[in-house]
Amino acid sequence: MTENESFFQRWVINYRNNKYIYLMLIPVVGFYVIFHYIPMGGAVIAFQDYKPALGFLKSQWIGLRNFMDFFSGPYVLRLIRNTILLNVYQIIFGFPAPIILALFINEINHKYYKKAVQTISYMPHFISLVVICGLLQTFCRTDGIFNDFLAMFGVERSNLLAREELFRTIFTASGVWQTIGWGSIIYLATLSTVDLSLYEAASIDGATRIQRMIHISFPSLVPVIIVQLIMRLGNILTQGFEKIILLYSPLIYDTSDVISSYVYRRGLIQMDYSFGSAVGIFNSIVNLTILVLANQIARRTINESLW
Repeated sequence: MTENESFFQRWVINYRNNKYIYLMLIPVVGFYVIFHYIPMGGAVIAFQDYKPALGFLKSQWIGLRNFMDFFSGPYVLRLIRNTILLNVYQIIFGFPAPIILALFINEINHKYYKKAVQTISYMPHFISLVVICGLLQTFCRTDGIFNDFLAMFGVERSNLLAREELFRTIFTASGVWQTIGWGSIIYLATLSTVDLSLYEAASIDGATRIQRMIHISFPSLVPVIIVQLIMRLGNILTQGFEKIILLYSPLIYDTSDVISSYVYRRGLIQMDYSFGSAVGIFNSIVNLTILVLANQIARRTINESLW
């Protein structure tokens, strides 16, 4: 019996034993094939002067001209700078926030109080992004609640979303508020698997709650934290345009305009589809490179990685 025949027989036996699981897998595989892998063929328009009326086959091939237009454009440095800074701010302030929240929730002994804290922290995740941005715009107006608070300290009233220096702060802070509770779920699930005898032994030895948190709870989260951080670094140049375009205005493009929002204006509104596709490929290549590098560094330094 050859190795291929042996593998085929093992697969047949495995399928017979788990056929319903394989059937459940079909819609998931179909979704990714139809909506993720097949559309990848459309990336060819990045190397064309794509015209919808002519299609992929008849549109003129222009090589790397779209990439050259992007890198030689007047906004490239601003776009890359803003995209990286917004992501770095979210990593610095937004990434640790769910971890800290999960550690503190894990220390709550009162059952109903613990559930209440979790429920309240999860709620912003289920609010529509459009509603959240509408609230931010209302709160940041000259007569909004934020200005009412600042006026108590003698700060002059102004439209906060029209001030370049405040956009990143508002964007990052609102993102932390929206995602902190939902992001803590995976860490709370990991903490629930920690052996309780470790906490009991530490208490007997005189360890305080903070010491138990630092020496027992946090180390148990390290593998999950590393995986989440690697995946987050892999999206360092990816910043969803939805929240950006709902909050920004031409007045603050210098600090708010990112690659995805520029592609939205240039690729969709101005219908320059080839240019948008070229920038998307650039984004994907950079993100993939960072993801691989971050994974290699993590595996060599702390022996934890995605693969």
